[in-house]
Amino acid sequence: MAAAAELQSKYQKLAQEYSKLRAQNHVLKKGVVDEQANSAALKEQLKMKDQSLRKLQQEMDSLTFRNQQLAKRVELLQDELVLSESKGKKNKKSGEPVSQLSQEQKNVFDEDLQKKIEENERLHIQFFEADEQHKRLEIELRNRLEVLEMEAAQHQAVVDGLTRKYMDTIEKLQSDKAKLEIKSQTLEREAKDCRVRMEECQQQLKHLHSDLSSRLDDSLHIIREKLPFNDTKSIHHNALNVPFHNRRRQLKLRDLAGQALTFVQDLVTALLNFHTYTEQRVQIFPIDSATDTISPLNQKFSQYLHENASYVRPLEEGMLQLFESITEDTVTVLETTVKLKSFSDHLTSYVCFLRKILPYQFKSLEEECESSLCTAALRARNMELQNDMKKLTAVFEKLHTYINLLALPSTKPDRLLRTNFSSVFTYIASTLHGFHDVLQDMYKHYSQKAALEQELPTATQKLITTNDCILSSIVALTNGAGKVASFFSNNLDCFTASLSYGPKGGMEFISPLSAECMLQNKKKAAAFMKLLKKPCPDSVPYEEALANRRVLLSSTESREGLAQQVQQSLEKIAKLEQEKEHWMLEAQLAKIRLEKENKKVIKNSVGNQRIETTQESLLTAESTEREKEDSMEKASMEAVTSTSLVGMLTVTTGNEEIPEAATREDLIKNHYMARIVELTSQLQLADSKSVHFHAECRALAKRLSLADKSKESTLEDMRLAKQSITRLQDELATTKRSYEDQLSMMSDHLCSMNETLSKQREEIDTLKMASKGNSKKNRSR
Repeated sequence: MAAAAELQSKYQKLAQEYSKLRAQNHVLKKGVVDEQANSAALKEQLKMKDQSLRKLQQEMDSLTFRNQQLAKRVELLQDELVLSESKGKKNKKSGEPVSQLSQEQKNVFDEDLQKKIEENERLHIQFFEADEQHKRLEIELRNRLEVLEMEAAQHQAVVDGLTRKYMDTIEKLQSDKAKLEIKSQTLEREAKDCRVRMEECQQQLKHLHSDLSSRLDDSLHIIREKLPFNDTKSIHHNALNVPFHNRRRQLKLRDLAGQALTFVQDLVTALLNFHTYTEQRVQIFPIDSATDTISPLNQKFSQYLHENASYVRPLEEGMLQLFESITEDTVTVLETTVKLKSFSDHLTSYVCFLRKILPYQFKSLEEECESSLCTAALRARNMELQNDMKKLTAVFEKLHTYINLLALPSTKPDRLLRTNFSSVFTYIASTLHGFHDVLQDMYKHYSQKAALEQELPTATQKLITTNDCILSSIVALTNGAGKVASFFSNNLDCFTASLSYGPKGGMEFISPLSAECMLQNKKKAAAFMKLLKKPCPDSVPYEEALANRRVLLSSTESREGLAQQVQQSLEKIAKLEQEKEHWMLEAQLAKIRLEKENKKVIKNSVGNQRIETTQESLLTAESTEREKEDSMEKASMEAVTSTSLVGMLTVTTGNEEIPEAATREDLIKNHYMARIVELTSQLQLADSKSVHFHAECRALAKRLSLADKSKESTLEDMRLAKQSITRLQDELATTKRSYEDQLSMMSDHLCSMNETLSKQREEIDTLKMASKGNSKKNRSR
């Protein structure tokens, strides 16, 4: 309906514009017609003037022709006069009457000629004036004709433009009319659909009303019977209720706390440098402590400045504790930020430190001014620095006061109003900007002071370097203060929104004990929700459980047998390890004995024959050992077997002759060489196995590192998935609220449509009654 009314108003506006354009078109047509009539009249006048000009031209031609005739006649008369004068000379003797007659004729001719000349001159003057007037009139008429033609062309262009606009407007109106007709038809169909839907919604509304009324009765019954009291009516009881958890706000606050921690760390570093370099400057100016003793005042001042770290470092620690207390799971408001009190205490100690060193700072600057090398400009800079230090201490005192106020809701919230704390944040922002301005002035004054001190004849390189370090620390302080001020001003709305978690209508803060209880309740509620979300384990069917029990029993029996086998194997391995160590010791001893025997052989041997045989025996150790074993098996005498640490050696004890010492030595050498070859092969095998195991261990380490990386990636994906789940839950809640709002708006719209339909029905009924009355009257008539 609203769309139809809007379209109707739009159509009426277009019709009004069309009527205005039509009236303007009529006026312009009338003006064009008048201009065309004027141009036609001017053209007629121009034609008439041309005709009169032609007539005058013809008269001029006739007059010139007449003048030519008269001129010829005058010439003839002059000739006749000359002839008559010549005849008169001849006939002088004739009488006076004849001369008188010729004189009279001459006078007549002269008068006639004079008249003709005057008339000819007058006609020439008239012709020239008429010609000039005609030219002027022609120029004026041509100019006017050009102007009228230009105006006619302009009017024609305006008429053409208006005609095109009129045609475009007509086409647009026709298309709009067609669209409006289509839209009216669609609106009629939508109205029919809305009527049907309205009836359905009315039925649903009735069902919902009945359902909600029944549920309301049940809820009221449960509240009367089960609910002992309403805790929202009491402020103290309502303080224990867990507020809504805004995860985005918590993440934002943690991010802001992290940024504030970074800024405070920068400020702490700059303050430490400033105090340390100030102490160094006191030690070297105006008296260098390396060459002479400084004044007791400067000694005390230097001692206090030396203790600056014990006052400045706790600021960073307090801010770090405050940052760690703000987590994703907590509710960060002024009542729950307990760590803000520790930061405030550390700031209190630092402000006391500044107050303690301020008079010493003044006295030190005055001592510099009293020195003989101090100029007037340097004294002025020192006085400005005194004012800057006083302002700096005042700024820190202001910040300390405001931060103490912010820490009060978490410690002593009695008689504190929330509305006052928004202005506290505003004052903190303005104080931080003032802190930045003071540091800028301090940098300007100290840079001027350093420049003046550099020009002094007693200025040392150590003093210049110390001044540069102090200036760099002041620059760092200025930059840090500017960042903190802009950071606090940009996030002022977020800070003022984090005053309290209590009800919006409340004026006072919640007590810290209630806030602590609320946080404990929040943790319990979160644990309870996690337990509710934990899926129940799937139950196992009975038959599958029996089969698994049989497998478990059989695996238990086999496990016990395997355990016994493993135990036996471990015992065997231990014994073998012991034997291995034993044989390794025996091998070392045998090696030592072999070296001793080789030395004896080298001493007792004659020539190179023994050496060659020794090399051959070394190369053919295995073959000689086999031959020795065969010879030992073939011996028929009684043999005595002796066990040594390197193997089994057979020694004969019969009546036969004992072999020579050389042969026995060769046999021992061959046996030891064979044993060494065997141990070398075993060592190589062990080395190859160790290399193989090392490669496998490296591969396993790489696989383990890849598994750790995949684990980290999966954990990151899981964290992102959790974040997306929480975001989707928030979006679902918002869409649910919007859907409910749309339903309420739709119900209101349906109610309004129902009212309009009822009004239309009433109007239709009245029209029907009126038409029936009119028809009856017509019939009666």
